[in-house]
Amino acid sequence: MIYVMSDIHGNMRRFNSIMKQINLTENDTLYILGDVIDRYHDGIKILRKIMAMDNVKMLLGNHEYMMLQSIYYNGIGMDSKKLHGNYGILRLWYDNGGYVTHNYLKHIKKSIRAEIFEYLDALPVSINLTVNDKKFKLVHAAPEEMYTDYYSFRYRDIKEFVVWHRLHKHDTIPGDYTLIYGHTPTVNFQDDVPLKIYHRDHGINIDCGAGTAEKPDLFHCFCFGRLACLRLDDMKEFYSEEDYKIEKNEQT
Repeated sequence: MIYVMSDIHGNMRRFNSIMKQINLTENDTLYILGDVIDRYHDGIKILRKIMAMDNVKMLLGNHEYMMLQSIYYNGIGMDSKKLHGNYGILRLWYDNGGYVTHNYLKHIKKSIRAEIFEYLDALPVSINLTVNDKKFKLVHAAPEEMYTDYYSFRYRDIKEFVVWHRLHKHDTIPGDYTLIYGHTPTVNFQDDVPLKIYHRDHGINIDCGAGTAEKPDLFHCFCFGRLACLRLDDMKEFYSEEDYKIEKNEQT
């Protein structure tokens, strides 16, 4: 069986809830479409679990990309003095929930940090696969085929575009495949409570807001978030178990 998951954002409870449900075997493959880290505290722990599993494949997300930009690509490492010279990139990462990840990294061995950075740096930004004669493209945010000269003013290259660009409801998805993506929570496309997987023409968004608060706030746009997982063989949907209660009048 082939499973896809995205945007875990350090939430170990929700991750474990899904893993228990799908009961992954050595004959199955789980693809994680990036954003394993940030917001919740267990991102690096989850990432190291993924790294140790042969049947789990990961794509680069914009949060891993921000971390690499902040403390790896520029050779800055964990030197706090040098980080001030990289403040703009670091601030972007912190503003998006990166502080908890950075703080955790400070307390682990240098050799383990190096393994993590090298693993992330080698990740692909898209994967094409066929399941039951149906073509799929897996990305974190947007497909490479949508990148044009117009976007070169906003993104430094195609890689940054694929992990950062937000698809809108009326965007046309190119190609003869079904795009599976995350990055933008499905609350931006539909009003389901709790959040659920969003199906569109040639595309499926599986980011159901797992990085948001576990205690729902009706005044917060990401209320009732959860982690989602999709099995491509039969399109069965899995969701992390949550203990919040949804009254009927809250769904109207």
